[in-house]
Amino acid sequence: MMSSFSDLARRHTSLDGAGRAHLRRLTGSWATLADLAFSDLLLIAPAQQAGEAGGGGIVLGQIRPTTSQTLFVDDLVGVTWPAEREPVVPDVFASGEARSTQRALPESEMPVQVHAVPIRHEGRILAVLLRYRRFRQEDSSSLESTYSNVVDRLANMVADGTFPFPFEGAIAEEAPRVGDGALVLDGDGLVEYSSPNAVSAMHRLGYHGQTVGRPLSDLGFDVDAVASAYHLKVPVLEEVQRGELTTIVARILPLIADDKVTGSLVLVRDVSDVRRRDRMLVSMDATIREIHHRVKNNLQTVSSLLRIQGRRLESPEAKAAIGESVRRIAAIAVVHEMLATGGGDEVVFRDVVEPVIATAQSALTRPDTPVRFRLVGEGAALPASKASSLAVVVNELVQNAIEHGYPPGHPGGLVTIELVSTADQLMVRVHDDGVGVTSDFDVELQAGLGLTIINTLVTGELQGQLRVAPVAPPRTGTLAQVTIRLTTDPD
Repeated sequence: MMSSFSDLARRHTSLDGAGRAHLRRLTGSWATLADLAFSDLLLIAPAQQAGEAGGGGIVLGQIRPTTSQTLFVDDLVGVTWPAEREPVVPDVFASGEARSTQRALPESEMPVQVHAVPIRHEGRILAVLLRYRRFRQEDSSSLESTYSNVVDRLANMVADGTFPFPFEGAIAEEAPRVGDGALVLDGDGLVEYSSPNAVSAMHRLGYHGQTVGRPLSDLGFDVDAVASAYHLKVPVLEEVQRGELTTIVARILPLIADDKVTGSLVLVRDVSDVRRRDRMLVSMDATIREIHHRVKNNLQTVSSLLRIQGRRLESPEAKAAIGESVRRIAAIAVVHEMLATGGGDEVVFRDVVEPVIATAQSALTRPDTPVRFRLVGEGAALPASKASSLAVVVNELVQNAIEHGYPPGHPGGLVTIELVSTADQLMVRVHDDGVGVTSDFDVELQAGLGLTIINTLVTGELQGQLRVAPVAPPRTGTLAQVTIRLTTDPD
C-alpha cells in the first residue's frame, strides 16, 4: 500500500506539523510550476537519520507536466535520493541558494537541465524543489520565454517562502491550468503577454481587440479582482459569464518580490460546458424532487379515498383492513416526502422511522392499554427503494407488537425500536415487553397478512433476514430483528 505524504514525512524526516503543512500546500498548487516550466518536479526532504539515503533525502512528492512529455516514467514518491544522485541537492541545503546544472539522466542518458530551489518556511529550509527539463539548444518561442520568466519568479517566491500562498484553499478540479490559457500582467495590472488559448478565451467573451497593454477589466473581468490580488497578495478566483452560453474562470496569482507585487499570472479556462452540465443537473434534481412530491401527493390522495371508503363500511374486519392499508401507504409516502424536501436519492432511516412510529401510536394504541415507544440509534442512509420497503416492514412490526404483544386487558408497556448500522449492514430490532410469542414460533408457518408482507419484503425486495423469537426469561416479550446489507456484492 502506498504511503501518504504525511506518513512518509513523519517516518523519514524531522519536519514538524507546520513544515509538513507548508509542503502539502506546495504540492497542492505546484501543477502551475510544472506546466510553466515544461518540467518534472520532485520534492526532496532531508532524511531524518544522517545515514539514511547516503546523506541525501526522501522523495515526498512528484508531478509531471501536462505541457510536455515526462522524463520519469516510474513513480518516485517514497524513493530514497542519495546525495551522489543529484549533488546540487546537498549544495542547496548547505548554501541556501538555488542551483542549476546540465547533465545526462542515468536512466536514459538524455541530457537535461536541472534546477534546484530551496523551499523556505518561516526562515527555515524545509526541502528542495528539483526541476527537470529536456536540454534544448535552439531558441525558445515567445511563449516559452515568457513562461520561463514567470516560473523563475515563482521559484524565487518558493525560495523566500511566499509561495505557496498561505491562505489559499484547495484548488478545485475545474480551476484553470497553464494549458487552458495564460496571461501575464505587469505591476500596474496591464497585460504583458497572452497565450494563444487565452486569446481564444477572450474571443469567446466577446473581446477581439489587442490584449497587450490593456487592463484585465477591458477584457471583461471585474476590476476589483485584480485590485484584490495585488492589494492582499493572495490568489483570486473570478468567474465571468456572457449570456447563457459562455463562462470563463480566471485564477489570478500575484507575483511577489521583496514583499511587493511585481505582476501577476492569470490562468483562464472556458468552463461553459461544465456550467451547462451543472445547470442540467440542477434542473434534473428539481425535476426528481417534483416527481417525489407528486408521488407523495398521489399516495395521500389514495389514502384519503381509502379512508372515505372505510367510513362507509360496516364490517369491523373490512374497516381494519382499510386502516392497515392506509398506514402502509403513509409509510411509503414519508420516504417520498423526505426525498422531495431533502434532495438526493437517499434518506436517513431514523427520519423515516419517527413518523411511522407516531402514526402507529396514534392509530393503534388504546387508553386502557397505554404503550410507550423508544427509538434508539441513528440508522443509516438508504436509497429510496430500500427505505420504502423497510418503512413498510417497520410499520408492520410495530403494528404486530401493539396488537399481539398488548391484547385487551393488558396493562401496556414499552416498545423499543433499535437501529444498529455497521459499514455493510443495517439491523432493525423491534422489542416489546408484552405477552411474547411461543418458543416454537416459526415465521414461515404464519398465515397472517402482516408477517407475510414482512417476510416477502425482507427476503425478496431487501434480500435480508428476518428473525422473530421470544425474549429469554425472566424478561417477557418478543424480539423481531431484520438484517439487510447496505452494500452489494460484486458480480
